[in-house]
Amino acid sequence: MRQVNIEQPSEFIEKIITINRVTKVTKGGKKLSFTALVVIGDTRGRVGFALGKANEVAGAIRKGLARAKKELVTIRREGSTIPHEILGVYGAAKVLLIPASEGTGVIAAGPVRAVCEAAGIKDILTKSLNSNNPINVIKATVRGLKSLKVKNDEKKDTHAQE
Repeated sequence: MRQVNIEQPSEFIEKIITINRVTKVTKGGKKLSFTALVVIGDTRGRVGFALGKANEVAGAIRKGLARAKKELVTIRREGSTIPHEILGVYGAAKVLLIPASEGTGVIAAGPVRAVCEAAGIKDILTKSLNSNNPINVIKATVRGLKSLKVKNDEKKDTHAQE
């Protein structure tokens, strides 16, 4: 029996959206820490995001990536785009996602572009409405992508042939 090393190289695309310096005021003074908003995806329809917090930037990024890997969701796609138009809403943030014909590319900015590229969507039109907060915009985008429906092909009865 052969032993095979199952450890795979990282097949994920990792994107850092924002790094924010945060201070907490205590009676002893100001305590400085960092937050990192990261998106991770396998370009085959799985995408996740997370916010990592730590005393150093590298630690915040590492924590964010580890948490994002645990929270991957599967996105339904149709070829290189999405099956239909949808509006993703989270709080005040609204993201309109519109399917595009092949060759259009990802017409999106910032956080929405990162989520679409990480999910493997190559052709899409987007519009971010009402909010510029990157955390809420990502949550609205993922919520919209999760609620996509794919047309089910009528399945023929394969059991009758057995």
